Amino acid sequence: MANQAPPVLHARPGEPTVTDGRRSVALLAAARRGHAGLYWFAAAMAVTAGVTVVGLAVDHRVLLGAPLWTKPLKFALSFGLYTLTLAWMLAHVRRGRRIASALGWVVVVTSAIEMVIITGQAARGHRSHFNADTALDSRLFSIMGTSVAVLWLATAVLAVVVVRQRIVDRVLAWSIGFGLLVALGGMAVGVLMTAQPGGGAHSVGVPDGGAGLPLVGWSTTGGDLRVGHFVGIHALQVIPLLGAVLAGVPRRLLPERARLGLVTVAAGGYVGLVALLTWQALRGQPLVAPDRATVAAVAALMTAVGLGAVLVVAGSRRAATRSRA
Repeated sequence: MANQAPPVLHARPGEPTVTDGRRSVALLAAARRGHAGLYWFAAAMAVTAGVTVVGLAVDHRVLLGAPLWTKPLKFALSFGLYTLTLAWMLAHVRRGRRIASALGWVVVVTSAIEMVIITGQAARGHRSHFNADTALDSRLFSIMGTSVAVLWLATAVLAVVVVRQRIVDRVLAWSIGFGLLVALGGMAVGVLMTAQPGGGAHSVGVPDGGAGLPLVGWSTTGGDLRVGHFVGIHALQVIPLLGAVLAGVPRRLLPERARLGLVTVAAGGYVGLVALLTWQALRGQPLVAPDRATVAAVAALMTAVGLGAVLVVAGSRRAATRSRA
């Protein structure tokens, strides 16, 4: 038991149950305990997001068809969620604590480099990504490429460290592991952007900067690799959240084996969704205008996930019936 991390989602035996109103406070406390650097960086990103909102209100310049400060806002929110979630996950780490702490600081530094360049380029009225217009622009984008590669490697090693922990709740442990692995795959979709003609692009089949969805800017006239990239990265929050919900279901209603099965099915479905969105983008197809092949793929994925969930629950009920007989 010495290697097991204390639960951070549920009260310890003998303690009163954590209410919904206090749960977010408990999670934030766990994140701060997990890695103070990641926690305070996430707080800094919340402040940065507020500053960029002010920028949107007072600076009406447009870049590639979108308000200039939209990109820093999106990245501030994304990095904030990313680092806060990692900090919470590191609260479960006991074995390899030192290396996890060091890697957490690597994530902080590389994320800070990304945000400084993205925000600085926005202030200059220049693109931060895929920009070789000047020697400075090219150098800054090169630095971003190096920092994001280091960020990915640090996250990959952190994933190994976290997965090796003996977390008391196996459902939560599996969901954290799946979330990390799928998020790494989502981050890797960014490599496909750098392979696009002309030195890299977000869009496929159309130039960057055309008509797009509000806020996110995803192309409505061609494929956009940012969709799969975004959905994949945020598996880091979605899958563990599902695990936390399932972990709260009483065992008499849903045994641990069934909850583990549901987490596995959901993770498999999430991988399928990221792959489908990336496939759709690579065919130059907008998210909002799927063709028959895409619709058929979505239907097949939903059917497979639904059937998998039904089989898991039905198998669990049959096992429970046999055990009572």
